[in-house]
Amino acid sequence: MFENMDFSKMGEMLELAQKQAKKMEEDASNKEFVAKSGGGLIKVNLNGHGEVIDLSIDDSLLEDKESLQILLISAINDGQKMVEENKKLAASQMLGGLGGFTK
Repeated sequence: MFENMDFSKMGEMLELAQKQAKKMEEDASNKEFVAKSGGGLIKVNLNGHGEVIDLSIDDSLLEDKESLQILLISAINDGQKMVEENKKLAASQMLGGLGGFTK
């Protein structure tokens, strides 16, 4: 598994990983994900950290608490899945960038 690794470059690799992790954090702060449910009756905006930053609820749902709850949960869960997929993609790209430290 480690036969092609150049361990003399470990410090350089760690520094690069730290820089890339910091950049991922900054990028996450600037990203926005939008999830909708109920054909757009509910719209949830999340940032790259998974925090809800905006929420839109159609007035027609205000009289139907049960539907509102179901659609809201669905939209939030969908948005969080988007954020997690983005994090996984960014992490795999970061790890791929560290591949240049082989012999």
